[in-house]
Amino acid sequence: MARPSVVIVGGGIAGLSAAWELTGGANGPDENSPRVEVIEASDHLGGALVTTSFAGRTIDLGADGFLARRPEAVTLVRELGLEDQLEAINASGASIWLNGALDVLPEGLVLGFPAYSKTLKSMRGLSWRAKLAARRDEWMPRRLSVGNDATIGTIARTKLGRELTYQFIEPLIGGIQAGRIDDLSARSVFPPLLDAARKGGSLMKAMRPSGPVNPGPAAQTVTSGPAFYSLLGGVGSLPVELARHLHERGVVLRTGVGVSAVRRTPSGIYPWEVDTPTTSTLANAVIFATPAPVVAKLVGDIDPNLERLRAIPSAGAAMVSFNLARSEITLPEKGTGVLVPLGTHWSGEGTMMVTAVTFLDRKWPRLTREHDVVLRAHVGRIDDDRWAAMSDDELTSRVTSELEQLLPRFGTVLEAKVQRWPAGLPQYYLGHDEMVASAKASAATLRIALAGSAYDGVGIPASIGSGRRAAREVLAQLRD
Repeated sequence: MARPSVVIVGGGIAGLSAAWELTGGANGPDENSPRVEVIEASDHLGGALVTTSFAGRTIDLGADGFLARRPEAVTLVRELGLEDQLEAINASGASIWLNGALDVLPEGLVLGFPAYSKTLKSMRGLSWRAKLAARRDEWMPRRLSVGNDATIGTIARTKLGRELTYQFIEPLIGGIQAGRIDDLSARSVFPPLLDAARKGGSLMKAMRPSGPVNPGPAAQTVTSGPAFYSLLGGVGSLPVELARHLHERGVVLRTGVGVSAVRRTPSGIYPWEVDTPTTSTLANAVIFATPAPVVAKLVGDIDPNLERLRAIPSAGAAMVSFNLARSEITLPEKGTGVLVPLGTHWSGEGTMMVTAVTFLDRKWPRLTREHDVVLRAHVGRIDDDRWAAMSDDELTSRVTSELEQLLPRFGTVLEAKVQRWPAGLPQYYLGHDEMVASAKASAATLRIALAGSAYDGVGIPASIGSGRRAAREVLAQLRD
């Protein structure tokens, strides 16, 4: 019998995780493992998980950490023998810029939602009306019927009022997704919020957790230990090490080449042919670990449920990393960064582009130095792409001006670096769950599996879990 062949289109962390699972996971390949080929259009594997040298350090250009309380990433790290490379986050908390000043975010938030009105009392930037709205939710909550789904914004605005929704809740949830909470599905993005809203009564009381609450589709959690991890070589070292192990297992890893077509074949042995400009690979099954519109482009003409994936939009964003002498900057006393509500005015023309600031060397001990600091500013949302029209110098200058207003002191910059992610985060709108479920069901009948952040939640653990799930589905099909 011919050896089964699986082609993975897309070499980000989801695609590489799928290849790991296809080749036996922690146990390694055996005589029944399929031939696996990963085809990646960009010049490197790992997608947005990539590192660079900056200010005498190795920093991440994408996500700089991952949730420790979801097991998928930590499990993979341990299977790769990298457990000694795990680095726990070294600080907690954050500040938020409200009405021209920094306020410390209170403890006890559930992904941006307050669970107790009393925690808001000390926040100077919130009006008495906003605090009263929180108090009212505890004692005289507004009625809301959410049905099968509702946007996060609808739930928050109805229950807690506009100010808390747009000045307090959206900076965190919208920032994580790079979207607008008035568009984002509670069922897809934050299921515990939808469950809380369905209970009726006080939203805050219903949100008070008995354990960790994580965004994205339901997943097992670990209740002890740090909230976040990175790696001593940066998160971007994870796909590098994973790719090294995959190469040793005989996985074909191709970069810098795009898939031009995925075609049915008349052969019953290999039903698929995956074409690039220079090669054709026969496959028993195909795993797509790409943005959803790529799936629609390549196989959407086969099934309307796959064509519908073209409608899933992605939000672009950019990050500007800075290095300053410690004597040239004053930061809030505590916390890992600053959140900035959308529509915040600044001293220049228009509204601020910066949505968040991360103090990298406070989060991760390996980045701490005695005489200088590193931080990065985040810009961009689904409906704010002003950064895309600016040169790197223009964007750095604009962000610098905003940081001079946001931080107590922001002096001479020693070094700066711009990183752009034009289509980084898929948006989960109302109906997303149904669209994805239909697409996965149709794909399964064709020996196609779908993996990545467009389907099973954004974030590193979710993407790893998505890739491994897709691989298990394919392995089950190959055994049939």
